[in-house]
Amino acid sequence: MQEISEDEAEDRLQDAIQEKFAVFGDKDHQAIDILLAEIDIYELFAFKHCKGRKVKLALCEELDERMRDLKNELQSFEGEEYDENRKRKAVEALKRMESWNLFSDTQEEFQNYTVARDIFLAHLGATLWGSMKHIISPSIADGAFHYYEKISFQLFFITPEKVRHIKQLPVDLKAVMEGLSSLLLPSQKPQFSQHMLPLSEDPALAMAFSVARRASAVPFLLVNGTYRKTVRSYLDSKILQYQLQRLHDHTSLKGMHAHSRSTLEVPIFWFIHGDTLLIDRHYQAKALSDMVVVVQSETSSWESYLQCNGQSLLWDLRSPVKAALAAAAEHLAGLLPLHLTYSQAHETAIEEWLWSVGCNPFSITSQGWHISQFHSDTIARSYIVTALEESIQRVNSAVHLLVFERTTEKSYKTFLSQERELVNKYNYVVSLWKRISTVSGDLRHVDALRLLNILEDASQKFVDQVNTTIALLHPIHCMRERKVDVVFDMTTVPAFVFVGGVLYFLLRPRRPKPKIN
Repeated sequence: MQEISEDEAEDRLQDAIQEKFAVFGDKDHQAIDILLAEIDIYELFAFKHCKGRKVKLALCEELDERMRDLKNELQSFEGEEYDENRKRKAVEALKRMESWNLFSDTQEEFQNYTVARDIFLAHLGATLWGSMKHIISPSIADGAFHYYEKISFQLFFITPEKVRHIKQLPVDLKAVMEGLSSLLLPSQKPQFSQHMLPLSEDPALAMAFSVARRASAVPFLLVNGTYRKTVRSYLDSKILQYQLQRLHDHTSLKGMHAHSRSTLEVPIFWFIHGDTLLIDRHYQAKALSDMVVVVQSETSSWESYLQCNGQSLLWDLRSPVKAALAAAAEHLAGLLPLHLTYSQAHETAIEEWLWSVGCNPFSITSQGWHISQFHSDTIARSYIVTALEESIQRVNSAVHLLVFERTTEKSYKTFLSQERELVNKYNYVVSLWKRISTVSGDLRHVDALRLLNILEDASQKFVDQVNTTIALLHPIHCMRERKVDVVFDMTTVPAFVFVGGVLYFLLRPRRPKPKIN
């Protein structure tokens, strides 16, 4: 670390003093508290800027003399005229200063830097917490991500003009299929279907492409610290999704396996365009709710909005395989770029670029796109968490219905006949929860995934049993109570007489009036 000068040291000390004493405000504080705050400031400053310097600061010598004065002032608080609280604080501060040698080069065997130690532990805790967030439980996108035994990737290559054969497309199909297959777990099987859609032969699709295309002036910061404005052509993902849904019915986007429990179809619309084209100003691919959109241009070295090590990151827009895999992974299991995480303090997503490492699709600062075992485990955990959450919500909703069901003496026998089945099905679901959690804790994710379909069936059977029980109880509440109890008192008879009089007045026969022409 570069050593600071005398002026910089003086400025930093003054800033530390102002920051420390700003907490006191205008309130009156005891002299011992002010002395302790001053000791904390000098202690931290000495630890950062005085220890281990090649050229000693004159300010450190001045602070050394000031520390001797502070020590004498603390010793004066041990007199009988001060209360026990002040004496205790002074004694503790003196014990801290006994083994100090902050401002000299003499090495001592024992040192006790309380404030510096606390700051070090705070940084260590923050590092460990960041490791937990990014390695143990990385952030995933909001949504439900279900496990399917088969993943069918529907590749729609959209070109300006018609291409005779799919092999003539400027796309590395082998790399695309290998990359998409790497997103699947060992228990899953990939399927691929390839289609070519030329804009010249489909006016509706060409109109959708034209409507979704936008251009805007985008400012970005250069490496030298100056701003530059550039006009960027891009596709608006929301408009494009809406237009594609209008052209193709929602179920046709999902294909023939739309309602299949074992197969998920992922439509990937791959736009091949000559000019530089992006999605939503900054991206080469985007994961949407029911599709993945990818754009490919002819620019081989495009200066992106990102910088690393003082240089701009260059993207090869001719080969958006890495961006396509990252978008497909987000669509399948909710995986996000490694630098994104959730901040509980801010209650929003934040960026920590320190964790954007590795040659994988989720590290924006690298060029590689290979999936590691860490990412496969994250995908499996996403499936498992979704299945557990949905099962728990389903079971809790069924239990909530039972809690608010009115019980009577006559419905007891009916409920008793269903109790055994209810308890057995509930216990079976709970046992599956525990088993999946245990297997996942042992990192046997493939074994845990095999239990997800069983958990879904067990949860649904419990819900069906609850609905059956409630259906049996409702006729008892509605039809068994046929006796109407009427309470007679002194006001009942006059009320009947009054009601009878009103009915007679309204319904009595009337004399017909003569008709006069």
